[in-house]
Amino acid sequence: MLKNLFKSAAVDVRTAHEMVDSATAVLVDVRTKPEWREGHAPRALHISLASLERQMRRIPEDKTVLAICRSGNRSARAVAMLQRAGYEALNVKGGMGAWARSGLPVTRR
Repeated sequence: MLKNLFKSAAVDVRTAHEMVDSATAVLVDVRTKPEWREGHAPRALHISLASLERQMRRIPEDKTVLAICRSGNRSARAVAMLQRAGYEALNVKGGMGAWARSGLPVTRR
């Protein structure tokens, strides 16, 4: 199954949540700080797209990286950057909008 995920370079929010829960992946939220404060997935690592290149060292290299933004556009760019840097990275389809609509947990801490 994972082999197919890497071919598509995208994953739905439910699969992303399961991967983070199973500790096989890290969720990286690439939105701006104000967007992050409006609500984000618990356990997500916040690194804005603008600072991703400078802060990549914060991302574990031994896990799949799941990039998420508001709708999926910025996170797609983040995935391309991460893959070029050698990470196994997937885009979370639909972003935080899809995450919240699907009833997955959202925190404002």
